[in-house]
Parts: sequence; C-alpha cells; structure tokens
Amino acid sequence: MRTPVYWSSALEDIPAPDYADVIIGVLPPRATTDPQVWAKAVFSIRSMPLWIAAAMGLRQMIVPLIGIPRAPRDVFQVARVEGEEALIVADDRHLDFRCGVAVDPEARLVRVTTTVRLKGLRGRLYFWPVRFMHPIVVRSMLRAARRRLGASRG
Repeated sequence: MRTPVYWSSALEDIPAPDYADVIIGVLPPRATTDPQVWAKAVFSIRSMPLWIAAAMGLRQMIVPLIGIPRAPRDVFQVARVEGEEALIVADDRHLDFRCGVAVDPEARLVRVTTTVRLKGLRGRLYFWPVRFMHPIVVRSMLRAARRRLGASRG
C-alpha cells in the first residue's frame, strides 16, 4: 500500500502562502506524462476556455487602474522542470505566484498546485475576488488540457 505524501516545488519559495490550492485531474489514457507539456497545455490560450481568456483580457485592461502592471505575455512560462513537476514562477509588486503542474504516471493523476504570497494592500485588494474564482478557473483550464492532450495521443 502506498502512503500518501504530498510536496510541490510551488511550496519551496512560498512555504507559508497567503493562498494555496491543489486541483487534481485524472490522466487520460495514452496521454503524455511530460509535466512541461501539461503545464503548457493548462496555460495555453489556444486550449483555454473562451470565458477564461476573456476574463484574462479584462484583467489586463483593469489592473493598471489600481496601480498593478499588466502581466507580460510569457507570464505562465515554465521556469523549470524537476522530476514529475513543471514550475511556473511569476513575481510582481503586488504578489508572488508559483504553480506546480505535476504528473503522477503511477496514480494516473495530474496535479496543479498554486501558492500565492500577497504584498501589501494592493495585493490583498487585487486577490480578494481572484481567490473565489481561482479554483473554478484552474479546474476548467485543467479539464480543457485533459481533453486536448487526451485526444492528441489517442
């Protein structure tokens, strides 16, 4: 019997996050187990549900109004891959963000771990509405990536 142990490189830089969540999906049959491919698919504008792409576009228009810079185009670029996990790193004046996308081939699971460290009042104001939508958004993005990667290998 396997003893569940959980660790993500998203916790290395932010061991005591202000916000954290873990979204888990089932690895589709014959889908790749490469975590970098999964990270790129989860955060790809091409496979992202339309409502999420629209919300991200709206975010880009609104954040300068509260003194937060627009996110660069490569904000969700994979910073590094360690073992079964790809890590995305994004730091800004208002928050530090880490997202680990891991594939467990033995358990046939894909795991998306997010940790956030908020900086100051601006970060807390920005993230207050985000915290409610974040699990819904990530779950939808993972579902879209599962459809795309499950279909591409079958």
